[in-house]
Amino acid sequence: MLPGLLDEVKIRMEKTITALRDEFVHIRTGRASSNLVDRLKIPYYGTLTPLKQIANISIPESNLIVIQPWDKNCLSEVEKAIWKSDLGLAPSIDGNIIRLTIPPLNEERRKELVKLVKKEAENGKVSIRNIRREANDSIKKDEKKG
Repeated sequence: MLPGLLDEVKIRMEKTITALRDEFVHIRTGRASSNLVDRLKIPYYGTLTPLKQIANISIPESNLIVIQPWDKNCLSEVEKAIWKSDLGLAPSIDGNIIRLTIPPLNEERRKELVKLVKKEAENGKVSIRNIRREANDSIKKDEKKG
């Protein structure tokens, strides 16, 4: 019972760490990254579709993201989704592409990012603690049974 429990705990903790890393990747810093926008959901023919499934996302410069939807009819929907997101970016439509210029971080935005990172890290710690507590409770329960 114990080896199986340890394997399960290890897998759950690794999933938590992976999820935390994924959250950190999607935090906007001063550099352009396709990870910033690839999780955006766009209403596309009646269903919410991830942006990376309906558009080409490229990084031509260190502070610029270029989004080129394969279907030109969804340009306005992509623009609306970017405006509604909490990225703090202003999209500009240039023909059949959308340009996102990543502004340099100011002091206020840095403080917001620090708060966000601390919050996400604390959520990860709490999750790990809960997994460990559940495992300890399970071990104690098994010991009482004999």
